[in-house]
Amino acid sequence: MQYIDNIIFLILLIAGFGLFAKSLQKIYRNIRLGREINRSDRKAERWETMARVAMGQSKMVKRPVAGILHLFVYVGFVIINIELIEIIVDGIFGTHRFLASIFGNSFYSFFTATLEVLALLVIIGVVIFFIRRNFYGVKRLNMKELFGWPKNDANWILIIEFALMVAFFSMNASESVLQARNAEGFHHIGSFPISQMLFVPFLEVFSFDNGFLVFIERFAWWFHFVGILFFMNYLYYSKHLHIILAFPSTWFANLEKKGKFNNLDSVTKEIKLMMDPNTDPYAAPAEGETADVPSKFGAEDIFDLNQVQLLNAYSCTECGRCTAVCPANITGKKLSPRLILMKTRDRIEEVGRNIDKNGKFEDDGKKLLNDYITKEELWACTTCNACTEACPVLLDPLSIIFEMRRFLVMEQSAAPQELNLMMTNVENNAAPWQYNQADRLNWANEN
Repeated sequence: MQYIDNIIFLILLIAGFGLFAKSLQKIYRNIRLGREINRSDRKAERWETMARVAMGQSKMVKRPVAGILHLFVYVGFVIINIELIEIIVDGIFGTHRFLASIFGNSFYSFFTATLEVLALLVIIGVVIFFIRRNFYGVKRLNMKELFGWPKNDANWILIIEFALMVAFFSMNASESVLQARNAEGFHHIGSFPISQMLFVPFLEVFSFDNGFLVFIERFAWWFHFVGILFFMNYLYYSKHLHIILAFPSTWFANLEKKGKFNNLDSVTKEIKLMMDPNTDPYAAPAEGETADVPSKFGAEDIFDLNQVQLLNAYSCTECGRCTAVCPANITGKKLSPRLILMKTRDRIEEVGRNIDKNGKFEDDGKKLLNDYITKEELWACTTCNACTEACPVLLDPLSIIFEMRRFLVMEQSAAPQELNLMMTNVENNAAPWQYNQADRLNWANEN
């Protein structure tokens, strides 16, 4: 019977991690649909930024209550799942609490007690988050853009984490009672202070016999294992993918000063050709060089965005801190920086399904511009960078907005009338105002 359990465990383990690897591969493929961008500079600063922001949660605690609770859930859930190593070894080889033989009973008792304290903090965190999200009425968590799947997804994650922690305590509590009764196969190892305080009294009230306690312990152990595999594979469909992608997102974040716009390579090349009359624009590329493929000005679809921008779309946790500080959104305009990232991710996924179905992308008659993100949203942005400053994992929705506005202006000449007037003035008068260059300093002579 033990061998059958081991085989079932191994099959579930391989299937769970195999599906997870397949999901990561699909995400990687979808991100690579974007344009390549070199973000390999300033490596020391990038490692420091990732450690401070993604691992250290430095931007989360700017809102202390939510930040500290998130830290409880994040640190607790990650550290508790170190026990997954023990579960995997026990499941494959049929051992019981394998790490006790490695750590020694004293350190193992400290280890299990620490996990119990962290598990309690996780439960406190997810319960408060559930109440806060559903009953407290935080505006950014109850906007129309979160109705339906986004709101349900957040709740399901909280419920799953709660259930996994309850299973963890149930496993420890039943084992604690079995150890106290000197049941066969259960030695006095580990320390379970929270389980003994909160869960053991419940078991003792019903005076369960050893056989039923073994069933509870085994059921909770299997539930915890299968639950982790389910949670891991659910991440692909969830906003909680940021648990993984926050790390590369912060590493590849834009380290330039906020508000600094990039130059288009295609425009730079045209300017160089204009300034060097001896250059042949039709000359073949030199040996070892590749021909410069004409590129689109700005972005109309996800293929025109860079790979970091697509990574940002996948990394968004939909917390809404960006939207909460957006002056355009606050004044009632349609723009929501959070929704820009969500819509970009939806379009990426749609393109990914298209590739899965056809083997390559077949034109579906849709674009990110207009079909997902409207011109009204794009032109509502004031480019103040409040959204990029507020994001707890350094995502940059403004860069997507800017690239799409650049497309509207440079490819479609579809700027609002006020901008067209300003650009005409700059072209004719070298200033945004509608008067002659010779009159630009007249104000200095006015009384």
